[in-house]
Amino acid sequence: MAGTQQQAAGGPQPSAALTIDALGRKCPIPIIMLAEQINQVPLNATVAVLADDPAAFTDVPAWCRLKSHHHVGTYELPQGGWAIHVRRNY
Repeated sequence: MAGTQQQAAGGPQPSAALTIDALGRKCPIPIIMLAEQINQVPLNATVAVLADDPAAFTDVPAWCRLKSHHHVGTYELPQGGWAIHVRRNY
């Protein structure tokens, strides 16, 4: 997908300071969970949002642009879904 950093399943995934498990939850729940918890990590730390709702694949990076956080990358999970990594900018 153009403009989106993505790794195939099994590709190296950077470590995250916080992992939010939103698997099985429909959007906007993964974004709400991210918005509520991103301030729990230090500045420039990474939060991994685990999600399998196809809307989250595009909505989390869009939320990052809207809120001025950095979408680090989206990584396929072996069991299905993605780990969407977000770096806290403020």
